[in-house]
Amino acid sequence: MTDEKKLENLISIFSTLLIRTNGDIQKALDWLEELGIEYKLFDNDISFQDFVDELRKQGYIAEKNGMQILTAKGSHRIRTDSLKKIFSGLKPDTSGFHETNKTGRGIDKLGELKKYKFGDQVTNIDLTSTIKNAFLKSDIHNFRLTEEDIDVYETEHMSSCATVLMIDISHSMILYGEDRITPAKEVALALSELILSKFPKDKLDIVVFGDEAKEVNLRDLPFLAVGPFHTNTKAGLRLSRQILKKKGNVNKQIFMITDGKPSAIFTDDGRIYKNSFGLDPRIVNKTLDESVACRKDKIKITTFMIAQDYYLVNFIEEFTKANNGKAYYSDLDNLGQNIFVDYLKNRRRFI
Repeated sequence: MTDEKKLENLISIFSTLLIRTNGDIQKALDWLEELGIEYKLFDNDISFQDFVDELRKQGYIAEKNGMQILTAKGSHRIRTDSLKKIFSGLKPDTSGFHETNKTGRGIDKLGELKKYKFGDQVTNIDLTSTIKNAFLKSDIHNFRLTEEDIDVYETEHMSSCATVLMIDISHSMILYGEDRITPAKEVALALSELILSKFPKDKLDIVVFGDEAKEVNLRDLPFLAVGPFHTNTKAGLRLSRQILKKKGNVNKQIFMITDGKPSAIFTDDGRIYKNSFGLDPRIVNKTLDESVACRKDKIKITTFMIAQDYYLVNFIEEFTKANNGKAYYSDLDNLGQNIFVDYLKNRRRFI
């Protein structure tokens, strides 16, 4: 392995550790140094200090007021590494990113032909078929081409989509020694990079929900941490719905990553009502009401449940039915792949 390739691999490991440490650069470096000793990641060609110096030299980290900070370039690197990690596990049949089952004035040619209409791109004309049509109506000595003879290729109708990614940050996301928040953050980082780089007309907003819901800026994603919170799913859905109602895009959807039942709501007077035991009808019904409200606003909800407790199944089925949405019971290893495949295929489902 060349030094350049080795350095790239080390930076990718560092990116993953930054997500796990909620953006704590020093802690991520300490962990990397320990891993380096255990797995012999560093040698005479690239020492640990050489690596840290290279991070600064390439502009991934910087020093400000005596503290190491993650730069904009460092944040971008985390997103691209997350994207590569998830796409490396995708099957090769997801290349038709933004297609729908309708044709239009898009940019990708299909195999089918249609008669020319005003506005069709000249570059999509099938010359062979067009000339053939003209010859069938005339002969070699009296060749005459009319608009009715022109055949053009059908093209894919390229759609845009507004998505809110809802991430559960309740205490259960790190309960029982299982880290569920890191894969969720990796998905958010990768999905944001996919949209920024491939589908700039699409919109992605990120909402986290615990006792309450709040919108999270893209640059703050690596620093996202789980708190000692309950699960106020209703508040998350309500905020997501408010965000999407302001979007001009035709297609609107919510991807919700959660591992538990709704266990909190706000009462009419603004106080929070919590109940962690079982499925509280008061909380469940209010959450279902919000699911219906999303459906009425033509917002599809896809739930990615990263826990499979038997008592949650009936609730998730009822919740999904109320919205006419979808639900997946996904393990952590396949979470990113499931979300990306669903995102890339949703164009043909929605229009």
